Amino acid sequence: MTRAGHICPARRPVAFLCQKYIILRKDVEMRVILFGLEALVGICVLAALGFAVWVRIAPTDPAQWHVDPLTVSAPSFSGYYLMRPEGGQSTGPVFDMSPAELLAAFDRIALNTPHVERIAGSVDDGFVTYVARSDLWRFPDYISVRTVPAEDSGARLAVYSRLRFGSSDMGANRARLEDWIGQIRSAGA
Repeated sequence: MTRAGHICPARRPVAFLCQKYIILRKDVEMRVILFGLEALVGICVLAALGFAVWVRIAPTDPAQWHVDPLTVSAPSFSGYYLMRPEGGQSTGPVFDMSPAELLAAFDRIALNTPHVERIAGSVDDGFVTYVARSDLWRFPDYISVRTVPAEDSGARLAVYSRLRFGSSDMGANRARLEDWIGQIRSAGA
């Protein structure tokens, strides 16, 4: 170097090659970083797709999910709603019909809801469990239902509705049950 910042004419080709090497090296490093980011995004997308498939095809064991809402213990997570005459989050309303009529009305409304199917029990058994799946991801929620005679007359629902995956349902189980109860009431109960 002759002056500060100036390269001797004889050394210019070497300096030029060094600068070119540094630029190429930075370009290669950037490409490696971008490739790593693309690979990470790809892995995340594949993991999300794999989870979405698993949520939809995971086997359902009716024996595991067909539990009596009158005797079940409240779980330690918040993704459930328990309605029963005693010891639930709500006692629920009294309907002016017999327990068998109430369960039949509940069954009709549940099975007329998109993405809901019966997985265990029957109206004749007096005890039914359904699986309801969310619209987008098809997350399964399980709803076990019994009806019991009310104190004076009529009938009450005993319902245990809970999620399968995760720990919080963001109020979906309660909202679904309140919607179905509203439909039973508007049908004339």
